[in-house]
Amino acid sequence: MLTRVVTTVFYEDVSVGLDLFVDGLGMEVVHRDGGFVVLERDGAKIQLAENAEAAAHSERPELGLETDDLDAVFADVSSRRPDLLHPNLPSPRERPWGAREFALLDATTVCVVVREWPSA
Repeated sequence: MLTRVVTTVFYEDVSVGLDLFVDGLGMEVVHRDGGFVVLERDGAKIQLAENAEAAAHSERPELGLETDDLDAVFADVSSRRPDLLHPNLPSPRERPWGAREFALLDATTVCVVVREWPSA
């Protein structure tokens, strides 16, 4: 049985990813083996891999995180790391497709969109 999708983001310097996901989003390191790091918060997981060649030859991803309390996540992130808020979506906003979203952007242009869908 499949239980979740866990993506890997490649960085030339994994500390940039740790800055975004740990310092910015409050995720915790649950495994680290050199330049390979697994992070988790509230059941959401991501893997960071330090690999300069892969980072240089891959598109910088846009990742989506869904929440049931966008305002609380925004308050947490913006109070700790407002410098990571994406200039095009720095605060929660209703989008044309019905979700409320805000976004973060790291120094390598990895984008994380935090999204809350309306209740059914």
